[in-house]
Amino acid sequence: MLEHEAGQHPRIPAAGHHRDVNGGWLRPAVFGAMDGLVSNFALMTGVVGGAVPSSTVVLTGLAGLAAGACSMAAGEYTSVASQRELVQAEIEAERLELSRNPHGELAELAQVYIDRGVEPELAHEVARQLSADPDRTLEVHAREELGVDPNDLPSPWVAAGSSFVCFAVGALLPLLPYLLGATSLVPALLLSAAGLFACGAVVARVTARSWWFSGLRQLLLGGAAAGVTYLLGWLIGGQIG
Repeated sequence: MLEHEAGQHPRIPAAGHHRDVNGGWLRPAVFGAMDGLVSNFALMTGVVGGAVPSSTVVLTGLAGLAAGACSMAAGEYTSVASQRELVQAEIEAERLELSRNPHGELAELAQVYIDRGVEPELAHEVARQLSADPDRTLEVHAREELGVDPNDLPSPWVAAGSSFVCFAVGALLPLLPYLLGATSLVPALLLSAAGLFACGAVVARVTARSWWFSGLRQLLLGGAAAGVTYLLGWLIGGQIG
């Protein structure tokens, strides 16, 4: 027998059934892997275009991996830490305002619900009940006015770590064939192309795009970057030679 036929309420999905989109790791991880693969592959391709020995290509790839990973990690840490500090400052300002003018903040919260279509009397009652606990009050105001959860702010260390590791992994792909003894660009080209498509397809798992579209788009963008740098390396290498 169905639950509603048995006099029971339909089951409501748990609050945690959605994917975590604010954890602070997904964006730097995806961006790091993409950037590591594209930038190091393009860098190495440009050097190969200059007709240099394989040892120079390997050195260039290793330098690009190390420098890029450190740069990405430092940039992500600074960016996320600055954003977190800004949000925390706004939350503290909201906490101070709640202590100075609780009635005004109560009316402001009620107005938020009224603007969303709740009847004024019910909106004021909801706001009053939500404001009974000071900690809960601050959390509600932060969510409604600032659009953030004070208990779930992104971590700069998580962002920096995920960016560093994923950039290094992405940058290692075009370098790997040379580390294993390859002397031409072809193995690195094939492995990088597969990596670009795979990265794009993986991104599609957390977006609304189809895997083939996302993979093909990333492959074309990465290939275009590598083509431009190869052409520049060929032109500059020819002039220097």
